[in-house]
Amino acid sequence: MLTRHATNRLARYADGDLPAAEMRAVETHLTACDRCRRELEEIRFAAGVMRQLAVVSAPPSVWTAIDSSAEADLQVRLPRRAHGHTAFARWAFACVLLLAIAASTYWWTRGSTTRSWEVATLGNGSATTRMAAGEWVETGAGSRARIVVGDIGTVDVEPGTRVQLGEVRPTEYRLALARGTIRAQINAPPRLFIVDTPASTVVDLGCAYTVTVADDGASELRMTDGWAALEWRGRASLVPAGAICRTRPGVGPGIPYFEDAPASLKRAVDAFDFADGGAASVEVILRDARVRDTLTLWHLLSRVDPAQRAQVYDRMAELVPPPPAVSRDSALALDAEALRRWREELAWKW
Repeated sequence: MLTRHATNRLARYADGDLPAAEMRAVETHLTACDRCRRELEEIRFAAGVMRQLAVVSAPPSVWTAIDSSAEADLQVRLPRRAHGHTAFARWAFACVLLLAIAASTYWWTRGSTTRSWEVATLGNGSATTRMAAGEWVETGAGSRARIVVGDIGTVDVEPGTRVQLGEVRPTEYRLALARGTIRAQINAPPRLFIVDTPASTVVDLGCAYTVTVADDGASELRMTDGWAALEWRGRASLVPAGAICRTRPGVGPGIPYFEDAPASLKRAVDAFDFADGGAASVEVILRDARVRDTLTLWHLLSRVDPAQRAQVYDRMAELVPPPPAVSRDSALALDAEALRRWREELAWKW
């Protein structure tokens, strides 16, 4: 288990070059550490840019400009005895300049190109077609389809499903699930793949999941790997692998709980979220929560009445004491930094 940031291992992790035990430890750490996930995203972005750059010869004018600029810079900045390193300085300056030009060109090209979706019908008579943003993928009672999400993953469309294709941008792939079930398998930086439903938005954080939308717009997210966030009008629920979160139109995402949680706890959460369960539901949740169910308690802390917040805090602290930097007062005040720090500590148990 990693107790601090995994910065010095992220490059090897991205390359798959760590021993299996270290790979698992870093992967677990990434589920709870925003900073390391951002650093990993930057590493993968840089690697992706380099993989997609074409090797071209620069025109002579570019080299002339580089040479002149480097020479002028050296004359101003370097003492006379350092001129023996002029060749290296020119080379370094050229590398930085060319990388900046290439990266800018790459992103301009990606951003200015309209891209389509690749959709395959599965079963007898399978076929693959290109479809544009705004079109619908609909499956009948006996048919299925697969949507290719660029080079970051796939979405399997189950029978009886209607899903709309959104815009394809360098920074976002977006779908809208009107009804039915999709199964997403995504390997990408956080927030690159998004699914809108009638009751909330599913934001991928690098994961695999199933989401089902009923005819009345209610939905259920089941995570099989990684993490996702359900977001609606300022409310968010973080859902890790093995957990479920339900939503309702006009209410948004409920409180997540693990599939193996006590049945009484799951019923109480659903009652609290969608059936005005109130204090009675909270009592059951607190009574039956296990260490792993601090996932549920962490979300509950910010959604109960202020009068009940201390009870939720005390039960959480009993199961997993907060880190030294998180005081009781800051948690009860719902201080964002305090809650983040405690969540990162709790996530080791999730």
